[in-house]
Amino acid sequence: MSMNVAYKGPADCPVVIPVFPLPGALLLPRGQMPLNIFEPRYLAMVDDALRTDRVIGMIQPDSESGETPLSPRLFRVGCAGRVTQFAETGDGRYLISLTGIARFRVEEELSTPTGYRRCKVSFAPFESDFHARAGEDAVDRAGVLKALRDFVDANDLKVDWAGIEEAPNEALVNALCMMSPFGPREKQAMLEAPDLKTRAEVLIAVTEMELVRGSGSEPTLQ
Repeated sequence: MSMNVAYKGPADCPVVIPVFPLPGALLLPRGQMPLNIFEPRYLAMVDDALRTDRVIGMIQPDSESGETPLSPRLFRVGCAGRVTQFAETGDGRYLISLTGIARFRVEEELSTPTGYRRCKVSFAPFESDFHARAGEDAVDRAGVLKALRDFVDANDLKVDWAGIEEAPNEALVNALCMMSPFGPREKQAMLEAPDLKTRAEVLIAVTEMELVRGSGSEPTLQ
């Protein structure tokens, strides 16, 4: 497969992909995720991805659902990204950046001789992910910005308001979800939201609940 392949729909995506289980890590379509890779099995995963289609699936372990022979058990929905930046450090680490392509549903985890995990996946349930800025007009942008301002004020944070005001709704909602300090369950709810409008609503609801729970205490950023 060409290194310059364009993923325009589910049919363009590989059926079997390596997956990188990482709690609290949320990748969304067209989002950018930097990763510091140092474990030998994941160095091998990146090597193999660079030799083929450059696709790696980000997925969260589901720690509450028990163990499997390929433990820990994984959530059923993740997001595939393409390696768009790569650098090797002097101490053998890889610094890579993934650009989100689309979400996928795990159909089957495969037995594999590699140290990393591989899954047969389907992108078909997430056809809309391949269309940039789909559903932007339905987003409650004012509600998103109010929740963000309340969170920033409660935790004495600094943000680039000029950049936020200029960001289109998709970029704004997805970036805030990816950078949010919430736990794996909340991140998974954002990931599995059926559309951008619902994802924004989940983000607002989770932020408001965190503010109520926090009662002025500063949450720990993940």
